[in-house]
Amino acid sequence: MNVVNISEKFSLFNDHWSPKRIGELNGQQVIIAKVQGEFVFHKHDDEDELFMVMKGQLKLEMRDDTVVINPGEFYIVPKGVEHKPVAEEETHLLLFEPMSTQHTGDVKSEITVENYEEI
Repeated sequence: MNVVNISEKFSLFNDHWSPKRIGELNGQQVIIAKVQGEFVFHKHDDEDELFMVMKGQLKLEMRDDTVVINPGEFYIVPKGVEHKPVAEEETHLLLFEPMSTQHTGDVKSEITVENYEEI
């Protein structure tokens, strides 16, 4: 395994809402994504989901609350909690989640990615 430069990895793609796998450990995947606009409300019944903002700002809308995450901050959405990520400007995310976690959780939509590209 080589040292991974996260900034360099972000420079390799431009698409939004299409996570890229940059590492794996202990059944977990390390993912980066560029996001802008609104995602879909969804939940993960069996997995918590960690969102860390590297650049920009992410709002996580939940049915009864909204959490704002700024660069250098992270938030863990507990399993079973419906959430919708929203980014008014292009935002760069680092995520840690089990290999079994589905992109759009319990919802299938036109933006669902079945297999993450590894970069």
